[in-house]
Amino acid sequence: MTASIALGSVLLICLVIGIPIAIAIGIAVLVSLLIADIPIAFLTQSAFTALDSFPLIAIPFFILAGALMETGGLSTRLIAFANSLMKTFTGGLALVAMLSCLFFAAISGSSPATVAAIGSIMIPAMIKKGYDPGFSAAVSASGGGLGILIPPSIPLIIFAILANVSISDMFLAGIGPGLVAVIFLITAVVIISRRKGYKGTGGKIDWKEVRTTLWDAKWALLTPVIILGGVYSGIFTPTESAVIAVLYAFIVGLFIHKELNLEKIKTAFISSSIMTGAILIILSTAAAFSKLISIYQIPSTIGNFIMGISTNPWIILLLIGLLVLIIGTFMETLSIIIILTPLFLPVILQLGIDPIHFGIVLVLAAEIGLLTPPVGLNLFVASGISKLSIERISIAIIPFILAMVLALLVIIFVPQISTFLPMIFN
Repeated sequence: MTASIALGSVLLICLVIGIPIAIAIGIAVLVSLLIADIPIAFLTQSAFTALDSFPLIAIPFFILAGALMETGGLSTRLIAFANSLMKTFTGGLALVAMLSCLFFAAISGSSPATVAAIGSIMIPAMIKKGYDPGFSAAVSASGGGLGILIPPSIPLIIFAILANVSISDMFLAGIGPGLVAVIFLITAVVIISRRKGYKGTGGKIDWKEVRTTLWDAKWALLTPVIILGGVYSGIFTPTESAVIAVLYAFIVGLFIHKELNLEKIKTAFISSSIMTGAILIILSTAAAFSKLISIYQIPSTIGNFIMGISTNPWIILLLIGLLVLIIGTFMETLSIIIILTPLFLPVILQLGIDPIHFGIVLVLAAEIGLLTPPVGLNLFVASGISKLSIERISIAIIPFILAMVLALLVIIFVPQISTFLPMIFN
């Protein structure tokens, strides 16, 4: 019991004083091992075993694919296509930003990458057209959150590995909730735009322009079709699809759009390597953490506590969602998934809740954390682009956080939104 208390308390103290999550987990595990008189080799063996996994190869390749697509001209063409569809509506540019985030999320798999790719173009454009700077930044930051829900998604891959469920099923399960989230976010954009008087051009949609921009954006729009179509047709696995995505992004950016050069490729590789390294370090220490909490029977203790509150699956999912929303204010998404999945998965299975549905609820709740200070990563990316303070963007993004919370409630109480597509394809 002393070692288990040390594991949790040391981790909490490390996080409070600002130690990076990977190091904080490692320190907590090390202290607990020393108290429990378990060989320290347990940490290194667990870390090595965790990284010796074929599905993990998908993570660096999807990150690299997103970076190459961001710099290879795909985002600008997606925005042009979205603009041809939405510019005549109330809040036209804001709707363009949201729709562009939806498109780019389906090819990048990364939330910060989506904010950076779309926000760097749309935030200055919206401000130039008279939109409030805070609102402009909030739209891109919230739309970027779709990057971790709409497949391919790195957090969904990590959850699938931790929960021992199919990556393909998690990809399918993310489509419905992603669209629900988009609907709620677009509704928020329209309501705010009407109140603030952000009008569109007022004219009719120019279908010639739509056809032209659609043709220009065809290579970008084909990306999710090729990746997901190849996976579900059995041509290649989800891991192999990540390699295909890199090859596709490289060919399109270098030979078709001709916007990739050696400097951009170098930058993409460096940024992808840094992000991949950070993720793998967290995963390696988290593996030892997960094994220790199982040894200490912490999941069963938490399960008994939760079951003492209620055995109603809806109540349990609401409690977990609320906990993740709170934790999301000071912990980033991957850390939440890595720490909470092994804690709650046994409870979820005991209650008969579909682990795929639980994974979507967990990822969506963690996604909302990307929009909340003080550790909301999307806020920092949007702040860097717009040159606005975090405080100002945090106030402007409140309506979008509420919209996402409503979407989360709908998804919790209608599990078929998450499970319908996986059931069809299985």
